[in-house]
Amino acid sequence: MLRDGKYAAWFRTPRGQGTGVVHLAEGRISGSDSFFTYGGSYRIDEQRFTAVLTTRRHAEGPPTVFGLDEVEVKLSGVCSGAMATCSGTAEQAPDVTFEATLIYSQDEVPAADARGAVVKLNADKLPKGLDGRSRSRHPFAPGSLGSERNRP
Repeated sequence: MLRDGKYAAWFRTPRGQGTGVVHLAEGRISGSDSFFTYGGSYRIDEQRFTAVLTTRRHAEGPPTVFGLDEVEVKLSGVCSGAMATCSGTAEQAPDVTFEATLIYSQDEVPAADARGAVVKLNADKLPKGLDGRSRSRHPFAPGSLGSERNRP
């Protein structure tokens, strides 16, 4: 059984494919992608999922997966857990089969506040000074080994 919330939507027809985001809430479905908004109603009966939604263009762009901007799609399929798969057609393009998959999107969990983490400095773990493994940071400074090689 699907729960109310936000779903990632992947859809396709023989003419193309696309992705979007849909929201399911108490029998209403709404969503959008880069060029279209869609809305309508859905119903869940045990594992059965049905929906009727309409599409409407909100931005200039490529043609739809139906070839028409405004259609009413009737879908039916199955749902289990956090996913639904369905297919159907639009009355305005009855020869174009539409398939969709909805996957529940978890709410984003806020990342831990990095500024809130305090790291305690332990000065005893810092290096105590130069030892035989250290080299001068300025090899050509007077008195350094590198400066001797550069004399005429």
